[in-house]
Formats: sequence, structure tokens, C-alpha cells
Amino acid sequence: MSDTLVPAIEALGARLQQARAAIAPRFIGQETVVDLSLTALLSGGHALLVGLPGLGKTRLVDTLATVMGLHSNRIQFTPDLMPADILGSEVLDTDADGRRAFRFIEGPIFCQLLMADEINRASPRTQSALLQAMQEREVTIAGQHRKLGLPFHVLATQNPIEQEGTYPLPEAQLDRFLVQIDVEYPDAATERAILLATTGTEEGEAHEVFTAADLLAAQTLIRRMPVGESVVDTILQLVRACRPGTPEADPSLGDSLSWGPGPRAAQALMLAVRARALLEGRLVPSAEDVAALARPVLSHRMALSFAARARGETLGAVIDRVTARVTDKRGKAA
Repeated sequence: MSDTLVPAIEALGARLQQARAAIAPRFIGQETVVDLSLTALLSGGHALLVGLPGLGKTRLVDTLATVMGLHSNRIQFTPDLMPADILGSEVLDTDADGRRAFRFIEGPIFCQLLMADEINRASPRTQSALLQAMQEREVTIAGQHRKLGLPFHVLATQNPIEQEGTYPLPEAQLDRFLVQIDVEYPDAATERAILLATTGTEEGEAHEVFTAADLLAAQTLIRRMPVGESVVDTILQLVRACRPGTPEADPSLGDSLSWGPGPRAAQALMLAVRARALLEGRLVPSAEDVAALARPVLSHRMALSFAARARGETLGAVIDRVTARVTDKRGKAA
């Protein structure tokens, strides 16, 4: 590691602690949720926050936009939302001389941080309008390619698909989210702190710690962080072990999975483990980071088989089982 890289990483780590402190008054507790959200931003990716209504998902995204200094827009996804409501559309204008010309009106997607609220309440056709934007950071409208802002991140909130009026997200779109973040009910102490902080005359306010340029520089620095060969091998073995029907599939899978993660999952892990190490105050990632991020990175890129669902298996348990076998095998080999 170069002499200039170490102080740069340490300085970024200190700045991230300031960002955490700025988020805390607005989003109380749930440190894992905050860290995973920051991991997605630092890795240059998108995040899907899954949880019941009223758990603070929208509040967290709004706070992140302020703390990270990003121009943000919000879309409330509803069943009648159309792709043009997200991307924008061309309108026919007539000037004073009577000449007509088409003018493009940008949709809310033209921003740096897009809050896609209750994304799975819109139809699959509307959800698919985000596919190109999330992968290529541009949209094609009327045959013309239009670049989006830099950086560009989608932080989407999703209600559990068992709720009435929700549509499952297409697999291709799910794969474009770097992490899935499960937002659970707070514990008793956290809920007490939320009550006291949010029902008085004053509420905590977030302040800007980063700018858009700072975040882009941080994303570049993250990619320069070294990753040891053992960690790279652990990532590869984990992802490949979760693919049913392949020679490298973990024997414990049996018939539990319909499909497993693709190469984009390994890419996501390579970036995310660096960001997690930085948030934990370390200069290089370890196998522990891979294990900690296995569920958030893999769970939305895999699917249980019908037989597994009938047996009452959960995707999280399957991932934990494979992760434990891979890391234990790597530890014994070392």
C-alpha cells in the first residue's frame, strides 16, 4: 500500500464517522441499516430498503441526501405511475412566431440521489423504467441518450410483497441493487429514544458533511483499497457455492434454490467489503466482512425453490449455512 493511500483512507474514515454522527439525531439506532446504506453510496451502488411502513426508511434516505450533500428527488410509486412520470417527456412548444418545436422536460430521475418510495407498488412496466438508469447512468428517450447526474444513486423503499397492492420486482432490476437492507422493528430502548426525540418541540436536524464531489472522490479511493487474495478467493467461493446445479455448488444446498447469484454479486461484494472495512476503521477488508455482507448482497439475487418453501426454509438461513461452510473451509485451509 502506497504512503499516500494510507493517510487518504484514514482521513476518509474520520469523515465517515462525522457523517454517522450527523445521521444519528434523525435516524435513531439501527446502526447496521445506516452502515449498509453508506456502504452502498461509497461503493457507487444502489440500495433496496425492505420493511413495513413506519420504520423510518423514507426519513433515512432524506437524511442521507442532506448529510452526503446530494441533490435529491423523491418519487412516490403508485399503481397509476407511468414511465414518463419518472424519466420525463417531450412537449410541443409554440413560440411567438408560431414556430413549433419539441422541448424535453426532465423527470425526477435527473438528480444525484433518487428516493424511490414504495417502489413495488408500481406496475412492472413502470419499475422497468429504472433498469437502464441504474446500470448505465443514462436514459434513452425518443431515441436520444441523456446522461444522469453524477453521482447517481437509487435508494428504494419496498413494502413486504405479502402486502396487498404490491408487485414483485423483476429479477433483472433486483440484481442492479448492490445491497438489500432489511429494516426491522427497533428494540425497546431504541423505540423509547425515538419517542422522546420526535414528540417534543424540537427534532434533531442533519447537516451536510460531504459534497457530491467528495463522494465521487471517496468512491474512487474505495476502488484503490487493496483486497487480499484470501478475501478474493472467499468471495469467489461463496458466490459460486450458491449456484445450484453447478459443479462448485455447496452440497448443503440440495434442492433449496431455484437459482443463484451471478457475477454482479461477486463485483458487489468486492466493493462492499472495502467500504465496510473503512466504516469499521480498518485499512483492508477481511473474511469477516464477506460473511457480514453475504445476506445483504446475495439475498435479492437468489430464490428459494418451491420444495424449500414448503419445508419452511428461509433464504437467510440458506445463505448463512453456505457462508459458514465456505469461511470455515477457508479458515482450515489457511
